Amino acid sequence: MLIIDDLIAAPFKGVWWVFKKIHQATMDELESRQRQTRSELSELYMQLETGRITEAEFDAREKELLDRLDEIKKMREGPSPPAPPGEER
Repeated sequence: MLIIDDLIAAPFKGVWWVFKKIHQATMDELESRQRQTRSELSELYMQLETGRITEAEFDAREKELLDRLDEIKKMREGPSPPAPPGEER
C-alpha cells in the first residue's frame, strides 16, 4: 500500500517542489533588492554629507528609498507557503 501511496503522491510532491523553488527564488530576489536599496540609501547620506546634493533633493530621494524598503518588507512578510501534506516544517 505504501508504494501505491507514493505513486499517487509523486505528482503533487513534484509540483510542491517547484512552488518551493519559486518561493525561494522570490525571497532571494527581495533580499537582493533590499541590500541594493540600503546601499543606495547609504550613498545618498554620503552625498548629503559631502554637499553634492541639497537637503531638498536628499529628502525627496530618501522618501522614495524608504518607501521602497517598506514595500520590500511587506512583500517578505507576506503569507508563507503551507507545508505539504505529511511533511513538517
